[in-house]
Amino acid sequence: MLPADENGQIAQKTEEAIGPYELHDFFLYQMIRNGFSPQKILKLATLAFQTKYEAQEILNWLIVFYRRFFTQQFKRSCLPDGVKVGSICLSPRGDWRMPSDASMELYMEELNAAATELANGSL
Repeated sequence: MLPADENGQIAQKTEEAIGPYELHDFFLYQMIRNGFSPQKILKLATLAFQTKYEAQEILNWLIVFYRRFFTQQFKRSCLPDGVKVGSICLSPRGDWRMPSDASMELYMEELNAAATELANGSL
């Protein structure tokens, strides 16, 4: 985390890089808790956030989410034990079991198909 500058302005703008936290929370919940596919998550998010975000923007942030979720698994694999909030715990020594070299290819293929459907207006 970066400290605020001399004027008190926040220098780190994480949401600009990873997308809105509310979308990330939604994606994570639907993926982990409900086990939904990327396309189903996209459809649900498009409905849930239709007045706030365009479908294409949601798709773009969902792609970022999956890319970061899979490429950053190694960080979760070396974490010390942590708390369990609600019914979800991403600790490798808790409920979550995922190899650190898991592949995101199937998820990206599904999201690419969803992008085509979105472009054709059939999503």
